[in-house]
Amino acid sequence: MQRFAAPAWLPGGHLQTIVPALWGRRVQGPPPVYRRERWTTPDGDFIDVDFQDAPAAGAPWLVLFHGLEGSSRSHYAEAFAEVAARRGWHFAVPHFRGCSGELNLAPRAYHSGDFEEVGWVLARLHERAGQRLHVAGVSLGGNALLRWAGEAGETAARTVHAVAAVCSPLDLAAGGHAIGRGLNRRLYTPMFLRSMKPKALAKWAQHPGLFDRDALLAARDLYTFDQLFTAPLHGFAGTDDYWRRASAKPGLAGIRVPALALNARNDPFVPAASLPAPAEAGRFVTLWQPAHGGHVGFPAVAVPSRMPLHVQAMPQAVVDWLAHPA
Repeated sequence: MQRFAAPAWLPGGHLQTIVPALWGRRVQGPPPVYRRERWTTPDGDFIDVDFQDAPAAGAPWLVLFHGLEGSSRSHYAEAFAEVAARRGWHFAVPHFRGCSGELNLAPRAYHSGDFEEVGWVLARLHERAGQRLHVAGVSLGGNALLRWAGEAGETAARTVHAVAAVCSPLDLAAGGHAIGRGLNRRLYTPMFLRSMKPKALAKWAQHPGLFDRDALLAARDLYTFDQLFTAPLHGFAGTDDYWRRASAKPGLAGIRVPALALNARNDPFVPAASLPAPAEAGRFVTLWQPAHGGHVGFPAVAVPSRMPLHVQAMPQAVVDWLAHPA
Protein backbone atom coordinates (compact mmCIF):
# COMPACT_ATOMS: atom_id res chain seq x y z
CA MET A 1 0.00 0.00 0.00
CA GLN A 2 2.96 2.34 0.43
CA ARG A 3 3.17 2.36 -3.40
CA PHE A 4 -0.61 2.32 -3.99
CA ALA A 5 -1.77 4.28 -7.03
CA ALA A 6 -5.40 4.88 -7.92
CA PRO A 7 -6.56 4.51 -11.55
CA ALA A 8 -5.53 7.50 -13.64
CA TRP A 9 -9.18 8.19 -14.52
CA LEU A 10 -10.02 8.70 -10.83
CA PRO A 11 -7.80 11.61 -9.75
CA GLY A 12 -7.83 13.44 -6.44
CA GLY A 13 -8.77 12.68 -2.88
CA HIS A 14 -12.46 13.55 -3.19
CA LEU A 15 -13.14 11.22 -6.11
CA GLN A 16 -11.02 8.50 -4.51
CA THR A 17 -13.17 8.82 -1.37
CA ILE A 18 -16.68 9.13 -2.82
CA VAL A 19 -16.65 6.85 -5.86
CA PRO A 20 -15.33 3.70 -4.07
CA ALA A 21 -17.76 4.20 -1.16
CA LEU A 22 -20.76 4.46 -3.47
CA TRP A 23 -19.87 2.21 -6.41
CA GLY A 24 -16.79 0.15 -5.54
CA ARG A 25 -17.27 -3.62 -5.56
CA ARG A 26 -16.97 -4.83 -1.98
CA VAL A 27 -17.24 -8.59 -2.38
CA GLN A 28 -16.97 -11.12 -5.18
CA GLY A 29 -20.25 -12.84 -4.36
CA PRO A 30 -23.23 -12.19 -2.07
CA PRO A 31 -22.77 -9.75 0.84
CA PRO A 32 -21.62 -11.28 4.12
CA VAL A 33 -24.18 -12.94 6.35
CA TYR A 34 -23.63 -11.93 9.97
CA ARG A 35 -24.70 -13.46 13.24
CA ARG A 36 -25.51 -10.75 15.80
CA GLU A 37 -24.99 -10.85 19.54
CA ARG A 38 -26.06 -8.22 22.04
CA TRP A 39 -23.66 -7.65 24.91
CA THR A 40 -24.51 -5.88 28.16
CA THR A 41 -21.87 -3.28 28.98
CA PRO A 42 -20.41 -2.79 32.47
CA ASP A 43 -22.58 0.34 32.92
CA GLY A 44 -25.81 -1.50 32.05
CA ASP A 45 -26.06 -0.33 28.44
CA PHE A 46 -25.57 -2.57 25.40
CA ILE A 47 -23.58 -2.94 22.21
CA ASP A 48 -24.25 -5.20 19.23
CA VAL A 49 -21.47 -7.34 17.75
CA ASP A 50 -21.78 -8.90 14.30
CA PHE A 51 -19.91 -12.14 13.63
CA GLN A 52 -18.96 -14.04 10.51
CA ASP A 53 -17.92 -17.44 11.79
CA ALA A 54 -15.05 -19.44 10.29
CA PRO A 55 -15.42 -23.12 9.37
CA ALA A 56 -12.75 -24.12 11.92
CA ALA A 57 -13.29 -23.19 15.55
CA GLY A 58 -9.56 -22.59 16.13
CA ALA A 59 -9.08 -20.30 13.13
CA PRO A 60 -7.50 -16.85 13.64
CA TRP A 61 -9.68 -13.88 14.49
CA LEU A 62 -9.99 -10.54 12.69
CA VAL A 63 -11.76 -7.74 14.56
CA LEU A 64 -12.81 -4.47 12.90
CA PHE A 65 -13.78 -1.24 14.66
CA HIS A 66 -15.78 0.92 12.26
CA GLY A 67 -15.59 4.65 11.61
CA LEU A 68 -17.84 7.61 12.38
CA GLU A 69 -21.47 6.57 11.79
CA GLY A 70 -20.26 3.32 10.23
CA SER A 71 -21.38 -0.26 10.82
CA SER A 72 -20.80 -3.83 9.71
CA ARG A 73 -22.51 -2.83 6.44
CA SER A 74 -20.06 -0.06 5.57
CA HIS A 75 -18.27 -0.66 2.29
CA TYR A 76 -14.93 -1.25 4.00
CA ALA A 77 -16.44 -3.61 6.60
CA GLU A 78 -17.93 -5.87 3.95
CA ALA A 79 -14.62 -5.84 2.07
CA PHE A 80 -12.77 -6.88 5.25
CA ALA A 81 -15.38 -9.60 5.78
CA GLU A 82 -14.64 -10.96 2.31
CA VAL A 83 -10.90 -11.04 3.01
CA ALA A 84 -11.47 -12.83 6.32
CA ALA A 85 -13.75 -15.39 4.67
CA ARG A 86 -11.21 -16.15 1.96
CA ARG A 87 -8.59 -16.78 4.64
CA GLY A 88 -10.93 -18.93 6.72
CA TRP A 89 -10.75 -16.51 9.67
CA HIS A 90 -13.39 -15.57 12.19
CA PHE A 91 -14.54 -11.97 11.72
CA ALA A 92 -16.18 -9.66 14.24
CA VAL A 93 -17.46 -6.09 13.99
CA PRO A 94 -18.30 -4.54 17.37
CA HIS A 95 -20.64 -1.58 16.89
CA PHE A 96 -20.01 1.56 18.83
CA ARG A 97 -23.02 2.54 20.89
CA GLY A 98 -25.97 3.61 18.78
CA CYS A 99 -24.44 2.48 15.47
CA SER A 100 -26.08 -0.93 15.05
CA GLY A 101 -29.48 0.39 14.04
CA GLU A 102 -30.91 0.77 17.56
CA LEU A 103 -30.36 3.62 19.98
CA ASN A 104 -28.40 2.67 23.07
CA LEU A 105 -29.83 3.29 26.54
CA ALA A 106 -27.25 5.28 28.52
CA PRO A 107 -26.85 9.08 28.46
CA ARG A 108 -23.77 8.73 26.26
CA ALA A 109 -22.85 7.69 22.72
CA TYR A 110 -19.33 7.06 21.38
CA HIS A 111 -16.27 9.12 20.53
CA SER A 112 -12.85 9.02 18.89
CA GLY A 113 -10.97 8.34 22.09
CA ASP A 114 -13.25 5.60 23.43
CA PHE A 115 -10.30 3.38 24.35
CA GLU A 116 -11.90 1.97 27.52
CA GLU A 117 -14.81 0.59 25.46
CA VAL A 118 -12.33 -0.81 22.91
CA GLY A 119 -10.37 -2.48 25.70
CA TRP A 120 -13.47 -4.07 27.21
CA VAL A 121 -14.58 -5.43 23.83
CA LEU A 122 -11.14 -6.81 23.00
CA ALA A 123 -10.81 -8.49 26.38
CA ARG A 124 -14.14 -10.25 25.92
CA LEU A 125 -13.34 -11.33 22.36
CA HIS A 126 -9.89 -12.54 23.43
CA GLU A 127 -11.45 -14.66 26.16
CA ARG A 128 -13.81 -16.23 23.65
CA ALA A 129 -11.17 -16.77 20.96
CA GLY A 130 -8.57 -18.24 23.29
CA GLN A 131 -5.87 -16.60 21.22
CA ARG A 132 -4.47 -13.20 20.42
CA LEU A 133 -6.53 -11.13 18.00
CA HIS A 134 -5.75 -9.35 14.73
CA VAL A 135 -7.44 -5.97 15.00
CA ALA A 136 -8.10 -3.16 12.54
CA GLY A 137 -9.86 0.14 13.02
CA VAL A 138 -11.11 2.50 10.34
CA SER A 139 -11.05 6.29 10.75
CA LEU A 140 -12.56 7.05 14.19
CA GLY A 141 -12.31 3.36 15.12
CA GLY A 142 -8.63 3.30 14.25
CA ASN A 143 -7.86 6.33 16.38
CA ALA A 144 -9.68 4.76 19.34
CA LEU A 145 -7.81 1.49 18.74
CA LEU A 146 -4.40 3.16 18.77
CA ARG A 147 -5.41 5.15 21.86
CA TRP A 148 -6.12 1.80 23.53
CA ALA A 149 -2.79 0.36 22.39
CA GLY A 150 -0.97 3.39 23.75
CA GLU A 151 -2.79 3.25 27.08
CA ALA A 152 -2.33 -0.53 27.40
CA GLY A 153 1.42 -0.37 26.75
CA GLU A 154 3.18 -3.67 27.44
CA THR A 155 -0.08 -5.41 28.38
CA ALA A 156 -1.60 -5.00 24.89
CA ALA A 157 0.40 -7.95 23.57
CA ARG A 158 -1.53 -10.29 25.89
CA THR A 159 -4.71 -9.56 23.92
CA VAL A 160 -3.67 -8.70 20.36
CA HIS A 161 -1.16 -10.00 17.86
CA ALA A 162 -1.11 -6.68 15.98
CA VAL A 163 -3.31 -3.64 15.35
CA ALA A 164 -3.88 -1.42 12.32
CA ALA A 165 -5.49 2.00 11.93
CA VAL A 166 -6.78 2.92 8.46
CA CYS A 167 -7.27 6.55 7.45
CA SER A 168 -7.53 7.60 11.08
CA PRO A 169 -7.36 11.30 12.09
CA LEU A 170 -4.62 10.73 14.66
CA ASP A 171 -4.52 14.50 15.23
CA LEU A 172 -8.22 15.16 15.78
CA ALA A 173 -7.89 18.94 15.79
CA ALA A 174 -6.23 18.93 12.37
CA GLY A 175 -8.85 16.56 10.99
CA GLY A 176 -11.75 18.35 12.64
CA HIS A 177 -10.73 21.74 11.27
CA ALA A 178 -10.08 20.25 7.81
CA ILE A 179 -13.57 18.76 7.52
CA GLY A 180 -15.08 22.08 8.58
CA ARG A 181 -13.50 24.14 5.79
CA GLY A 182 -14.12 24.77 2.09
CA LEU A 183 -15.40 21.96 -0.09
CA ASN A 184 -15.19 19.48 2.80
CA ARG A 185 -17.72 21.53 4.75
CA ARG A 186 -20.13 21.39 1.81
CA LEU A 187 -19.60 17.73 0.88
CA TYR A 188 -19.05 15.78 4.09
CA THR A 189 -20.24 17.82 7.07
CA PRO A 190 -23.93 17.69 6.03
CA MET A 191 -23.61 13.94 5.38
CA PHE A 192 -22.40 13.24 8.91
CA LEU A 193 -24.79 15.66 10.61
CA ARG A 194 -27.70 14.11 8.70
CA SER A 195 -27.35 10.97 10.82
CA MET A 196 -25.70 12.38 13.95
CA LYS A 197 -28.31 15.02 14.72
CA PRO A 198 -31.33 12.67 14.73
CA LYS A 199 -29.45 10.27 17.00
CA ALA A 200 -28.60 13.12 19.36
CA LEU A 201 -32.21 14.31 19.40
CA ALA A 202 -33.39 10.77 20.13
CA LYS A 203 -30.89 10.69 22.99
CA TRP A 204 -32.36 13.96 24.29
CA ALA A 205 -35.84 12.36 24.15
CA GLN A 206 -34.49 9.48 26.25
CA HIS A 207 -32.84 11.86 28.72
CA PRO A 208 -34.56 15.28 28.54
CA GLY A 209 -32.30 18.19 29.32
CA LEU A 210 -29.11 16.24 28.61
CA PHE A 211 -27.83 19.07 26.37
CA ASP A 212 -29.04 22.27 24.72
CA ARG A 213 -31.46 20.88 22.15
CA ASP A 214 -32.15 24.17 20.35
CA ALA A 215 -28.45 24.95 20.00
CA LEU A 216 -27.77 21.49 18.61
CA LEU A 217 -30.58 21.89 16.06
CA ALA A 218 -28.80 25.02 14.84
CA ALA A 219 -25.34 23.38 14.62
CA ARG A 220 -23.82 23.52 11.15
CA ASP A 221 -20.43 21.91 11.71
CA LEU A 222 -18.83 19.07 13.65
CA TYR A 223 -16.95 21.44 15.97
CA THR A 224 -20.24 22.81 17.27
CA PHE A 225 -21.81 19.34 17.45
CA ASP A 226 -18.88 18.06 19.51
CA GLN A 227 -19.02 21.16 21.72
CA LEU A 228 -22.71 20.62 22.50
CA PHE A 229 -22.98 16.83 22.48
CA THR A 230 -19.89 14.64 22.18
CA ALA A 231 -17.63 16.48 24.61
CA PRO A 232 -19.99 17.06 27.57
CA LEU A 233 -21.58 13.59 27.37
CA HIS A 234 -18.18 11.91 27.60
CA GLY A 235 -16.42 13.96 30.24
CA PHE A 236 -14.57 16.55 28.17
CA ALA A 237 -14.57 20.27 28.85
CA GLY A 238 -15.36 21.12 25.22
CA THR A 239 -14.38 20.34 21.66
CA ASP A 240 -10.79 21.53 22.00
CA ASP A 241 -10.29 19.44 25.14
CA TYR A 242 -11.91 16.44 23.46
CA TRP A 243 -9.84 16.67 20.30
CA ARG A 244 -6.64 17.12 22.29
CA ARG A 245 -7.15 14.31 24.82
CA ALA A 246 -8.70 11.81 22.42
CA SER A 247 -6.03 12.07 19.70
CA ALA A 248 -3.84 8.98 19.30
CA LYS A 249 -0.83 10.76 17.77
CA PRO A 250 0.78 11.92 21.05
CA GLY A 251 0.67 8.36 22.43
CA LEU A 252 2.09 6.50 19.43
CA ALA A 253 5.58 6.30 20.92
CA GLY A 254 4.14 4.46 23.93
CA ILE A 255 2.71 1.59 21.85
CA ARG A 256 4.39 -1.74 22.62
CA VAL A 257 2.62 -4.05 20.17
CA PRO A 258 3.05 -4.13 16.37
CA ALA A 259 0.88 -1.35 14.98
CA LEU A 260 0.22 -0.04 11.49
CA ALA A 261 -1.00 3.45 10.62
CA LEU A 262 -2.16 3.69 7.01
CA ASN A 263 -3.05 7.17 5.76
CA ALA A 264 -3.34 8.37 2.17
CA ARG A 265 -1.66 11.72 1.76
CA ASN A 266 -4.60 13.00 -0.30
CA ASP A 267 -7.22 12.14 2.33
CA PRO A 268 -9.66 15.09 2.40
CA PHE A 269 -10.32 14.52 6.13
CA VAL A 270 -6.73 14.12 7.32
CA PRO A 271 -4.21 16.80 6.23
CA ALA A 272 -0.90 15.30 5.13
CA ALA A 273 0.95 17.82 7.28
CA SER A 274 -0.71 16.36 10.39
CA LEU A 275 0.45 12.77 9.77
CA PRO A 276 3.02 11.34 12.17
CA ALA A 277 6.67 11.22 11.16
CA PRO A 278 8.75 8.12 11.96
CA ALA A 279 10.38 9.88 14.90
CA GLU A 280 6.94 10.51 16.44
CA ALA A 281 5.65 6.99 15.86
CA GLY A 282 8.10 4.90 17.86
CA ARG A 283 9.72 1.60 16.96
CA PHE A 284 6.56 -0.55 17.17
CA VAL A 285 4.57 1.55 14.69
CA THR A 286 4.78 1.09 10.92
CA LEU A 287 3.70 4.05 8.79
CA TRP A 288 2.19 3.60 5.33
CA GLN A 289 1.51 6.98 3.73
CA PRO A 290 0.82 6.50 0.00
CA ALA A 291 0.12 9.50 -2.20
CA HIS A 292 -3.26 8.11 -3.31
CA GLY A 293 -6.31 6.55 -1.69
CA GLY A 294 -8.59 9.29 -0.38
CA HIS A 295 -10.47 8.59 2.84
CA VAL A 296 -11.01 4.83 3.11
CA GLY A 297 -11.24 4.66 -0.67
CA PHE A 298 -8.16 3.00 -2.19
CA PRO A 299 -9.96 2.23 -5.46
CA ALA A 300 -8.44 -0.52 -7.57
CA VAL A 301 -9.22 -2.43 -10.74
CA ALA A 302 -8.56 -6.03 -11.62
CA VAL A 303 -5.85 -6.41 -14.24
CA PRO A 304 -6.25 -6.55 -17.21
CA SER A 305 -9.81 -5.19 -16.93
CA ARG A 306 -10.32 -1.51 -16.15
CA MET A 307 -13.68 -2.23 -14.57
CA PRO A 308 -15.31 -2.89 -12.26
CA LEU A 309 -13.78 -0.79 -9.55
CA HIS A 310 -13.23 -2.68 -6.29
CA VAL A 311 -12.16 -1.82 -2.74
CA GLN A 312 -10.45 -5.04 -1.68
CA ALA A 313 -6.83 -4.01 -2.22
CA MET A 314 -6.59 -2.14 1.08
CA PRO A 315 -8.23 -4.79 3.33
CA GLN A 316 -6.10 -7.49 1.72
CA ALA A 317 -2.88 -5.56 2.35
CA VAL A 318 -3.86 -4.66 5.91
CA VAL A 319 -4.79 -8.23 6.83
CA ASP A 320 -1.59 -9.52 5.22
CA TRP A 321 0.32 -7.12 7.46
CA LEU A 322 -1.65 -8.05 10.57
CA ALA A 323 -0.87 -11.72 9.97
CA HIS A 324 2.85 -11.04 9.57
CA PRO A 325 3.66 -7.57 10.93
CA ALA A 326 6.98 -6.23 9.74
